[in-house]
Amino acid sequence: MTTSDASLLVGREGDVATLRFNRPGALNAIDVPMANAFLAAAHELAADRSVRAVLLSGAGKGFMAGGDLAVLQADPVQGAADLIGPLHEALAVLAGMDAPLVAQVHGVAAGAGLSLMLQADFVLAAEGTRFNLAYVNIGASCDVGASWALPRLVGLRRALEIAMLGEMFDAATAERMGLINRVLPAADLEREAMAFAQRLAKGPTVALGRLRRLMRTSFERDLPGQLDAESAAFRECATSDDFRLGIDAFFAKKTPTFTGR
Repeated sequence: MTTSDASLLVGREGDVATLRFNRPGALNAIDVPMANAFLAAAHELAADRSVRAVLLSGAGKGFMAGGDLAVLQADPVQGAADLIGPLHEALAVLAGMDAPLVAQVHGVAAGAGLSLMLQADFVLAAEGTRFNLAYVNIGASCDVGASWALPRLVGLRRALEIAMLGEMFDAATAERMGLINRVLPAADLEREAMAFAQRLAKGPTVALGRLRRLMRTSFERDLPGQLDAESAAFRECATSDDFRLGIDAFFAKKTPTFTGR
């Protein structure tokens, strides 16, 4: 299935759902229609249990240059609300899914584009990609979860440097800081990102969902609280079909074929 809402292309390759931002003439800067289309797509994917991985990408020369500043220039307060509201709701929906989220990044990831990238579970970036949180350069703080993700990924001191200086950095630096998982030749990025997403889509989806939520909420609990959360999550996994398949495959000395259930 492939559908188009002009600014967002929604497709499917097996168990992998693809979301491609599609305003290449504006480096995929988010306008209100794109933000609303992203929210609608997130709800659609969350309701489809056959989706076992989600792959984000951008059309044209870059992943995303951030929010559309023309929207903010026309009406700063209402424009910000119209952009941020659906984006934040969409991210909350995607974070609640079991399906892992992979970002395929090239060209540039700036402002909200970088913030959005940070919400992915895995990030594969092309050589030559440039990154800039950029908000401070227009006199703004941040949105789309950057203040949540950055300190968790790179530590408070480095997060403050990235956010408050608003400087550009390259893919090698992003990988060294732990913002991305892999840097790939640009010619290989699309193929490798899809292969990575398909590998995740073949995994035990229920277990992957519990793992991504345990990791993301671990900073909010003390150790006893996290141990309780792990125990509850493990018991939930133990009721899944994939758990039984994995146990049976182990004793049969075979590789399990997980169903995502």
